[in-house]
Amino acid sequence: MNMKIPICLYGAALGVMLFLHVSGNSIAQSKATAQKKTKAAIQKARQDSIAQFRADSIHWAQVASIIADSLRRHADSLGRVEDSLKAFQFRKLENNAFDVGERLVFDVNFGPINAGQAVMAVAKTDTIAGRKCFRVDFTVNSHPSFNWIYKVEDWYYTFIDVETLAPWRFEQHIREGSYKRDFIADFDQVNGVARTSEGEYKIPPYVHDIMSAFYYARTIDYSVYAKGQGPTLFNFYKDKSNELFVRLLGRQELEVEAGTFRTIVVEPIVKEGGLFRSEGRIVIWLSDDELKIPVRVNTKVIVGSIDSELVQYSGLKGNLTSRIK
Repeated sequence: MNMKIPICLYGAALGVMLFLHVSGNSIAQSKATAQKKTKAAIQKARQDSIAQFRADSIHWAQVASIIADSLRRHADSLGRVEDSLKAFQFRKLENNAFDVGERLVFDVNFGPINAGQAVMAVAKTDTIAGRKCFRVDFTVNSHPSFNWIYKVEDWYYTFIDVETLAPWRFEQHIREGSYKRDFIADFDQVNGVARTSEGEYKIPPYVHDIMSAFYYARTIDYSVYAKGQGPTLFNFYKDKSNELFVRLLGRQELEVEAGTFRTIVVEPIVKEGGLFRSEGRIVIWLSDDELKIPVRVNTKVIVGSIDSELVQYSGLKGNLTSRIK
């Protein structure tokens, strides 16, 4: 409450009273008159203070009522969302591949040139729409010595449901040369809607973004597939969902800076449009064990080939049994 005005008036009245008291008794009539005026000023200040206090009390009571009503409506809304989530039967998938704390570092090579570094990290768990999620960060940065050719500062985030391994939120922030793009998508996995920074779109059940699809692919048992076969999932990119076929190409022993590994070689193929079709062919070498960490990623583009090779790893969920040396 605002008590400044009545307190100032009250203080002024006291000041006048003190001044007149110490000025002497030389003019008795003036003193009596001044005391009478001072008493009246004090009384008025008190009345103003009480009135202001009552007005402030009414105001804050009204504000408290509005806040309480808003909180009740918000609680009702949250209750409806929670009821909706409880009523929805989510799938539960086994994940022996990754967990919080995993960090993978890659050298990014453009032909014979070491152009930059990429880092994939399962940073922490967070809560989205009342669901526990892995927060996965992916950054790509060109080396300072390469910036004069083509500067890259890209970062991505995805929030992957711990149980369903489907995303609830995806962010893409691209800074490449003069090109800039910021894209955000919230995936309503209950009602089948992707609400993005560019529009709202229908999505199939358990649709993936370009990052969550990669982590989901690490949990698949490829031993059940013959060469040329593989699982199919849905991938959402920009404004549509497309089928994403993960084709098994075979197995290969591969040496990179982080070591020598037995690997599973796969190729993600989007049937129409999407990231992989528009930007070129991608082949991925995954460690041939339960973790299936990416050891190498090769991307064929119009101007050549980009290789990302594993140089460091830490915080793995289990034993990297595919490493030979």
